[in-house]
Amino acid sequence: MTSSATSARRYCLSFTAAGLKPELAAVIAGIYLEAAANWALTKATVLECNALQARSANTGKRLELELRQRLQCLTGPQLQLLARGTSDERNAMAWLAVLKRIEIAADLTREVLMGKLSSLDPVLRRSDMAAFYEDCERDHPELTALAPSSQQKVRSALLQMLRDAGLLSGKAGKGGTLGTVQRPLLSPQVQELVASDDPALLAGFLLHAPAKPAKSRKSSNPPETESKPVAKPAVRSSAKPKAKAASKPAAKPKAAAKPAAKKAAPAQRAKA
Repeated sequence: MTSSATSARRYCLSFTAAGLKPELAAVIAGIYLEAAANWALTKATVLECNALQARSANTGKRLELELRQRLQCLTGPQLQLLARGTSDERNAMAWLAVLKRIEIAADLTREVLMGKLSSLDPVLRRSDMAAFYEDCERDHPELTALAPSSQQKVRSALLQMLRDAGLLSGKAGKGGTLGTVQRPLLSPQVQELVASDDPALLAGFLLHAPAKPAKSRKSSNPPETESKPVAKPAVRSSAKPKAKAASKPAAKPKAAAKPAAKKAAPAQRAKA
């Protein structure tokens, strides 16, 4: 237990400073693209102009730092889609940044939400979340080191991000239910950007990665084994016999034509 706890990467728990915030993330991404892909200049511009419309300077700094650290995990095309895409595409890219930065969010989605859909039991319950956190605490002592109030902030922030990302619908009920797990609607461009980055990230959207090995096996061996034996013997066996057969009969009609010409000549002289 000690070895697993020390080998596991520490969870990033600073995400409570900012929720999903797709609109604010899009603002930062847009400034980044205009700043010639310079994060230092982006940070200075965001803070100087109060681009995030924070109520205080300290709040603005916390928002900027948390969101920027997430967006730095995205690729160039992903940042462009975040800045210029539709509302759903902004949500998807903001959630993708969370998955790549906040490992506990990725674990929750893969281990709990995917399991709920696979077992045909889409209702998320408090008992599901309690069991998940209990398992996490075994390998991540940083969770148990938090104060009770901070632990509650972490759990509330995660649930709210799931709702904002479209993975959880409905409100918490009296019977211990937290909502219904669902797959968010993704545009083809979002799916392509996620899959080309890392197919394993599709699990964060409750999708299964495509099976690549099956396609490669079909296209590798059969064409090579079928083309070589068929083409070469067919050309060699058919060309030579036809050439010999055509050349021998062609010489005989010429030899037969000469006697016919000689017999016809005396007959014409006699008549004359």
